[in-house]
Amino acid sequence: MDTDTAPLAVTVVIGSNRHGRFGPVVADWLLTHVDDRADLTLQVVDVADTGHLPTTLAPTPEATAALAGITPKLSSADAFVVLTPEYNHSFPAGLKNLIDWHFTEWRAKPVALVSYGGLAGGLRAVEHLRQVFAELHAVTVRDTVSFHNAGASFDDRGRLKDPSAPDAAAKTMLDQLVWWGRALKEAREARPLTSLGGG
Repeated sequence: MDTDTAPLAVTVVIGSNRHGRFGPVVADWLLTHVDDRADLTLQVVDVADTGHLPTTLAPTPEATAALAGITPKLSSADAFVVLTPEYNHSFPAGLKNLIDWHFTEWRAKPVALVSYGGLAGGLRAVEHLRQVFAELHAVTVRDTVSFHNAGASFDDRGRLKDPSAPDAAAKTMLDQLVWWGRALKEAREARPLTSLGGG
């Protein structure tokens, strides 16, 4: 299959592990949008499943076992969508820890950002994540999807009360992700990543 039309491998990272989290509701909506696209193939990493990753970054047996189910999904991805809530004007510690355990897996790949929260809709968390991914030589796409007062946006069955604007925003964001994903995949194949430096 031609590289211009072959589906891109995208890994969705669900970034909350807080007790009673709202994240799975937003994640279900997001995963449906990603999975419905013929130009993307989907894998999922959920921060809630990474409890054995120590913040010391020590390669303990528990950490090694946990990474065995995470790192391949990041390494094989052509692109990422990161779903984050906003905690105290930023993104969760568990998400930062997952990011910090990896480096080359993010390099020269695009990252789309979806957020949820109160009045700010998680956008302050998004802006912090842009800085983190820039340091990792990843490219965050311009357009995002954010849910302001997220709990009131979904009904009791987890469906959006008014899906028109979020659905349109998701299409724009994913279209950009595919463009960047293809462009950066071609660049990675044409030029060695060692030219980026860092480590």
